Amino acid sequence: MTTEPPLLLTLDLTGTFAFGLNGALTAIRVARLDIVGVVTLGMITALGGGIIRDVLIGDVPPATFRDWRYLALAAGGGLVAFALSQRLKRLEMPINVLDAVGLSVFAVIGASKALAFGLGVGPAVILGTVTGVGGGTIRDTLVREIPSVLQSELYAVPALIAAAITVVTIRAGGYGLSAALGAAAVCFVIRMLGVRFGLNTPGPPGSRSGPGSRDEQ
Repeated sequence: MTTEPPLLLTLDLTGTFAFGLNGALTAIRVARLDIVGVVTLGMITALGGGIIRDVLIGDVPPATFRDWRYLALAAGGGLVAFALSQRLKRLEMPINVLDAVGLSVFAVIGASKALAFGLGVGPAVILGTVTGVGGGTIRDTLVREIPSVLQSELYAVPALIAAAITVVTIRAGGYGLSAALGAAAVCFVIRMLGVRFGLNTPGPPGSRSGPGSRDEQ
């Protein structure tokens, strides 16, 4: 079982469920998969980033397979999305909010765990970011889409910032629940601003990056 503080663990599990929902909805909307494909893609989205992190730092078997709650919530999110797909299409913003919560907490927990396993500052920041965005990247690749992390409204950037804040506070000896929540809050706010206003990182000169472009999908 995991040993994060109760509030962070609750948010972590909530993010797992939300990512499971999002991954499953992608399977329904983009790939039109059956129930097995929908649940599988939901679980990959919810668990992929953490599995990549744990394998890279040598924490095997990954925490996902040592705590049944992660597998259950990821699969549950996929099943809920399959059963209520028509209704969930009208709940895009609440799901985006939960997705941002998951992204934020995963980035913080991923960075702190990487440091705890002896990695340096740079690798810890990278693995924190990977924990947040890895599952979605695998999801998009499997359905033959350009990964949203490479084109969506401020997705990797807020995760990177949250991971960096986490690493700095740990190195400075000021890390605790409040610092973790603060780093997660920064990620959450930046992500939601990107969603609300369609903000993107700069593209190549002459490329479309405004409203209605492919970047916002």
